[in-house]
This record gives sequence, structure tokens and C-alpha cells, in this order.
Amino acid sequence: MAYSDFKLTDIKDILGLSLREKERLFAQADELEAGQHLQETLAYNVPLAISINTEKARSELIVTPILVEMLKRFDPQLSMFSGIEFNVDKEKGLNGVCDYIISLSPEQLVLDTPLITIVEAKNDNIKSGLGQCISEMFAAQIYNRSHKRHVQSIYGLVTTGSLWNFLKLTEKIVWIDQDEYHISNSSKILGILVAIIQNNGIKFSETTLI
Repeated sequence: MAYSDFKLTDIKDILGLSLREKERLFAQADELEAGQHLQETLAYNVPLAISINTEKARSELIVTPILVEMLKRFDPQLSMFSGIEFNVDKEKGLNGVCDYIISLSPEQLVLDTPLITIVEAKNDNIKSGLGQCISEMFAAQIYNRSHKRHVQSIYGLVTTGSLWNFLKLTEKIVWIDQDEYHISNSSKILGILVAIIQNNGIKFSETTLI
């Protein structure tokens, strides 16, 4: 078993986690206007990615540019890993390749403090990626504890490129945001990502976005 094999039913049975589905986790998060470069990039890339209609296209043309914009806001305090093998506990199935991980560390060669795990949903279906995302979040929690990284909550994100759904894991409880955000509201998506980072004590860098 690996991360990609996990279904929502496995989260309780195998990982022993509880689910909460009726919370608006980030309704109060402020919107954050994207820099001009990201606005222009999305204006061109989103219709193209939808037209190509593959997970790879949506990842490269939509997801990565938004994550990179977030990183710029905090440069050089964060790192991003894409397609990284993250083997934490093979007996529990907590192993495999993660689409993206955002780490609370500038170290790019070695994963230090995973905070956000990000999953590209299969078949344009958000629900299909929830089990995988939660298993990766749980693995990140275990990893941080075993390495004495003091992170209160682990966050998750499942996205089709067009739709974005956020999650939060604290202790043994997983909250799945009842709100899904469309890429047309990229300022809200960016605002949520930034709020997560700031809630962990990281402040904006002096980087100017254009």
C-alpha cells in the first residue's frame, strides 16, 4: 500500500483519524492580490491547461505558478518539493511519491519540516484525492515529531487545478474545508496559502512581486 492507494474509508480504519467535514476553515482568510506576472500567467495558462485537460498540464500551468508566487512572498524562508519520494512508515502504507510538499525551511536539498502536502486529484475529482492527501499529512505529522519539529498542525490541499480544497490535521482530527475555491478566485487561494504560512510564525520577505 502507498499514499495513492488510500481511500477516505482507510483514514479511520487504518490510520485511526477522525474526520470533520462541516467547517469553513478559511472563510475569514484575507484575499491577496497576485502579482502582475502571476495574473498574466494565469490569464494565459488556465484556458490552455483546461483545453489540454491532463493532470500534468494543470500541474505545470496552474498549480506550480501559484505555489511559486507564495514562495516568493516568503523567500528564502520556505522550500517546495515536487515529485519527492516520502517514505515514513511502509508498514502503514505511508510511503510513495508526493506531488508537492511545502516545507518550513529554506533547505531545498533535504526535506526538513513538511507543513503542506498537495495532491493533484485524479479524473478531475476532488474527492478522489482526499484519502491520499490525508495519508501524506499524517506521514508529515509523524515525520515532524520523529525529527523534533514543533509544528502544531499539518495542512493539505487537493486540487484539480480549477478547484482547490484545503484540509487541516491537528493531533488525530482531520478537518476538510466545506468550501472549494475556483481558480478564478486566485486571490483567495493565494491568501489562504499565505495565511497558513504566517500562522506558523513566518513573515513576508522584502521581495517585491511584479
